[in-house]
Amino acid sequence: MNPFLGIILHAIGGFSSASVYVPIYKVNRWAWETFWTTLGFVAWIIMPQIGCWLTTTDPWAIIAACPVKNIVWTYIFGVMWGLGGLTCGLGLRYLGMSLGQSLELGFCAAFGTIIPPIFAGSAKALFTTVSGLTVLGGILLCLVGIAVTGYAGLLKEWLLTDEQKKQSVSQKEFAFWKGLFVAVIGGVMSASMAYAFEAGKPIAEAAVAAGTRDIFKNNPVLIIALAGGFTTNLIATMIMHTKNKTFHNYVTAPGWSLLSNYLLAALSGLLWYGQFFFYGMGTTKMGKYDFTSWSLHMSFIIIGSIFWGVYLKEWKLVNRLTWTMLWIGVLILIFATVVIGWGNHLAAA
Repeated sequence: MNPFLGIILHAIGGFSSASVYVPIYKVNRWAWETFWTTLGFVAWIIMPQIGCWLTTTDPWAIIAACPVKNIVWTYIFGVMWGLGGLTCGLGLRYLGMSLGQSLELGFCAAFGTIIPPIFAGSAKALFTTVSGLTVLGGILLCLVGIAVTGYAGLLKEWLLTDEQKKQSVSQKEFAFWKGLFVAVIGGVMSASMAYAFEAGKPIAEAAVAAGTRDIFKNNPVLIIALAGGFTTNLIATMIMHTKNKTFHNYVTAPGWSLLSNYLLAALSGLLWYGQFFFYGMGTTKMGKYDFTSWSLHMSFIIIGSIFWGVYLKEWKLVNRLTWTMLWIGVLILIFATVVIGWGNHLAAA
């Protein structure tokens, strides 16, 4: 157990997640569903297999030896997470990186952090021990930081006209109410990945028993959970392809443009898988309160997405108050990660 190393791993995973959508702005002549399907195949089918074969011994034998109930629930939660990821992607398309991530991840952090310990019966320690109260304080700070950054996003929406918002690289299709609707649904559903890791604990334990290093034990869980996510997204994108008549995107484009699109989608897929590869390692270092990993993950995604939002000029026309609220929120999130890390350290003392 080393909670501060866990925080570093979660920071890497969070920045990887925050960077997933950046390559899409360089894609040419592809419908969104084409990019998303290609990204998903790399992120949710190819990379989990590669990650497992590099870090475990015969992952499918490990999975086959586990209770069917846990495998099924891990897959089901993956399906639910996939639905959340699909709607989150649409939310960012309509709201932009900063506001979209803040709204989605606020709901995701709250549900994904609190629900698992309640079902596991470990929530009582949060209220009865010094370490638990410290961790609880850090979780609450995370939610405060998310709320403050979200409020900065709302200030931006109130301040700028729709035309000004669309001047950003990432907000050409800005639509606030449509984006808000899908962002809320996506945020709540995306918390299901935290439940998938909880349901997949027997798989992780079997991986360790088979000789896998503890830090990599969650990689076989990702094979099942991400396959569930791919199932949801593949059904949705095939429907969109049929409706929009965009199947030809995969083969009809100037040679360099087509190759570039595939490479950009593969890069996004690699970044998407990277978030959970490092998240899975980070959880192994958090000790008794490993469920705090989810709030840490959400916080670092928000921090990363805000920096990307600034780089993509989403905030270039805002006033000083909005800038101030934005960076206050970031500082609160950073401080919250330190508090959570200290609480986990106290639990191990």
